[in-house]
Amino acid sequence: MKMKSHSRRKFMKNGSQVVLVLLLAPQLIACKGKSEVAATAVMNEELKKLMDFSISGDESYQIRNLAGNLWTFEERGGTIGFDVSDDGIAIVDTQFPEQSQHLVDAIREQTDRSIDLLINTHHHGDHTSGNNVFKKLIKDSVAHSNSKKNQLSRAEGSDKVDQIFFPETVFEDSWKTNLGSETVLMNYYGAGHTNGDAITAFVNTNAVHLGDLVFNRRYPYIDKSAGANIQNWIVVLDKVLESHNTETKYIFGHSDNGYDLVGNYEDIKAFQNYLERLLEFGEKSFKAGKTLEELNAETTMIPGAEEWKGDGILRSLDAVYQELS
Repeated sequence: MKMKSHSRRKFMKNGSQVVLVLLLAPQLIACKGKSEVAATAVMNEELKKLMDFSISGDESYQIRNLAGNLWTFEERGGTIGFDVSDDGIAIVDTQFPEQSQHLVDAIREQTDRSIDLLINTHHHGDHTSGNNVFKKLIKDSVAHSNSKKNQLSRAEGSDKVDQIFFPETVFEDSWKTNLGSETVLMNYYGAGHTNGDAITAFVNTNAVHLGDLVFNRRYPYIDKSAGANIQNWIVVLDKVLESHNTETKYIFGHSDNGYDLVGNYEDIKAFQNYLERLLEFGEKSFKAGKTLEELNAETTMIPGAEEWKGDGILRSLDAVYQELS
């Protein structure tokens, strides 16, 4: 594949936006709307070597370069990360079929080589519903073992097992592969957002895809039905920060309007603080004899984490009461 020597470009929709209201799985509550485009960085020698993802047409999605050969894809659902070079292609999460096809089409304008690796950070439909699009295009697909179990369980519940492409390779603690000059390292530190959240590091780029382990200034979906654990989620984020450095760039699954899907150490600490304050508030309310109904009626934000506001707080209150009761 011949790399083009252009500065990086962004995809944004040029026409009017269409708002689709979909009554799908509960996790769609967490889906993010369009985020603001980050300012284009000053072009340097490294940027001159980056691939130019530019296609014609009125597109609803946005593709941005994070660092090196690593990009983000934003449209509908959890943020997709993808690494494309002469040495290999890796995709992290798939949103929905239409969105995955948009991504495939964009990549195909650059190269027709096989996609080496498809990763699912966890089982929720806004991160995995596009898996089928990649079924005949990839060499391997990877997720944590609990993520695959959760996908299978949901598919069995809706009698759709034969319609879904599940990860072929699973791991328990860690998994690693090399794609040319890039090393892809996956780790599992226990239950957080679910009981199967994988952390995917692009080691040489110093970047990490966290899936839904961080909701940037957005009330999180805490899936207690799939083993979510708020207390251990805090520990998981400690381990993430201990395993990387203050220069590491992170891809988040979701963010609130006005906040980015790409962040840093401070953003993770801020979300960790939200979880800590949520637990404290839940414990205090529980000890005071507050019912969940009372809490839902009178709570508009979590004390000490005022950056989190707007809709969605009821999810957090319900989850913390489940955990403490």
